[in-house]
Amino acid sequence: MAKNTAFLGLLQLLLLLLPPSLRDYLWAAPSDHDMDQQLQVYHPIILQGGFSCSVLEARLTDAYTPSLPRCGVLKGKGWFPLWNNTSDVVDHDYMPCFEEQMSLVFDPAINDYRNRPGVETRVPNFGSVYGFSYKDESCPFCCNVKIHNELEALGYQDGVTLFGAPYDIRYAPPQPGQCSKVYSDYFARVKDLVQHASEKNANKPVIFIGHSFGARLILDFVNSTPLIWRKKFIKHLVLLSPTPPTGFMEVVTNLASGPTVIRFPTVPPLDLRPMWWSFASSLLSLPSTTVFGHEPLIITKHRNYSAYDYQHFLASLGFNMKGMLPFTKWVLPTNMRVEAPMVPTTYLNGVGIQTTKQVVYWDGNFDVSPDNVYGNGDGVVNWISVLAFAKELKRQHYSENIFFKFVKIPNATHGDITIQDNSLKIVMAEILEANS
Repeated sequence: MAKNTAFLGLLQLLLLLLPPSLRDYLWAAPSDHDMDQQLQVYHPIILQGGFSCSVLEARLTDAYTPSLPRCGVLKGKGWFPLWNNTSDVVDHDYMPCFEEQMSLVFDPAINDYRNRPGVETRVPNFGSVYGFSYKDESCPFCCNVKIHNELEALGYQDGVTLFGAPYDIRYAPPQPGQCSKVYSDYFARVKDLVQHASEKNANKPVIFIGHSFGARLILDFVNSTPLIWRKKFIKHLVLLSPTPPTGFMEVVTNLASGPTVIRFPTVPPLDLRPMWWSFASSLLSLPSTTVFGHEPLIITKHRNYSAYDYQHFLASLGFNMKGMLPFTKWVLPTNMRVEAPMVPTTYLNGVGIQTTKQVVYWDGNFDVSPDNVYGNGDGVVNWISVLAFAKELKRQHYSENIFFKFVKIPNATHGDITIQDNSLKIVMAEILEANS
């Protein structure tokens, strides 16, 4: 009893050393924050969801030629939800139409991706945190729902102090020598949103919070802005399990076996592979040679493929033969290219979860599920890549005496880092510390 009393006394003293907002949050459990426990809202927040979270609407014009008669039933009838509710797509037998209308084409004349002729798309609810939502009922707390709820319980309000910048999941931010009209327009809108949020809140700089692909887009956006602008308008970045430019194996398995980030009931991922191949984003974050080296990533009885062999691997999948990959123009360099944001940054990632590090298609048949060889990570991103990315961000930040913090959360998966109570509590504590 005496030891327990002494420990509690020491714990109370240690809590007193923390910033007030962080101390108050750690003392309470998630969702225990009633009106009497609200903090003073300091800085506006832009909250970004992961890859599956944005909504996409479509409109079909006279230029659209459907491959099946039922795919044209909405032609000329205005905007409709295309990527929003997966059950509706399946229940209405719209799956082949969805794949056709979601697919992109690469136009060599403009060196860019675009929609199919006659298909127009838009992302609704830009500026609102409600612009993100999961696409079925299997995960009611996905897409930062719990963080959103916690922030609202602490006094944040959508459109006043809390914002969102949903994006089109099919496109990828351009790399040097590439162009993307979609992302040029998107980054311009995000910049306007940051300035609007700041002006609406007494010119306070903004905190960005992003999960997974949403965190990656935050980094790409920030690095697209002049340093003087970001130092004025951005207070802090909170990156939750970002998909790193150092790469990870799920990008490879999605290309080979179909996407795991776009799920439909009763539809095998392999059936979605042709659509996935048309997305520019499908090529983002291939494992880099700098981190993964010559280690075999894909193993078959005839040959293995490492990070140096993507051109041969993709050709073996039929990518080039089907004209779906303008490889020489768009496949990203596989050497590690990390550009730190040079604003205060906190990076949180789970560790200790079984994560695919190699896949075995022994007979060379990529139309079957592979056998997996596992290593450490968060269940999606390999730990070797997380460490390489965090190390380089830290090096660049410390060279300019800019705050950088890396937080490892044991046994937190890539998706559950914002859902499970133990990891959510750590995430919220870091958000409040960034806000203090």
